[in-house]
Amino acid sequence: MAIETSNECMSAEAARAILDNGLNCRVNCDIPPQFQVGELVRAKVTHPKTYTRLPRYVRGKVGNIMKDYGVYVFPDTVGQRLSTKPQHVYSVRFAAQEVWGKEASANDALYVDLFDDHLEKV
Repeated sequence: MAIETSNECMSAEAARAILDNGLNCRVNCDIPPQFQVGELVRAKVTHPKTYTRLPRYVRGKVGNIMKDYGVYVFPDTVGQRLSTKPQHVYSVRFAAQEVWGKEASANDALYVDLFDDHLEKV
C-alpha cells in the first residue's frame, strides 16, 4: 500500500524504511509544538477501532507537559500504513490521584509519553 507524503517532511522511501525497520523514528522537521513544557493538558477521550498509543486509563485525565522529545512519526497512523503524520511527543505527568482516585498516594505520579494528537488544551 502506498504511503501518503503530502504535507509531510519525509519521503515515501523514508516512510517505507520505517515500516520495514520499526516505528521508533525521530524526524528532523520544523513542525511547531502544539504544547509547551509546564502547560496543563487533557488526554483526549477517544475510542478508535484501530491501534492507538493512548492508554485508556489516562483518557480524559489532566496532566502537565514535563518534556518535549521532539518530532516523531505517529504510530497510530503509520502502523495502519496511512501516513507518517510526524508530530511532537511529550512526557506528560499525571498525578496518581488524577488517574486512580483519592485512594492513591498524593506523592505519586505517572509519566506517559503522548503525541500531539492524543492531547488537548485544558
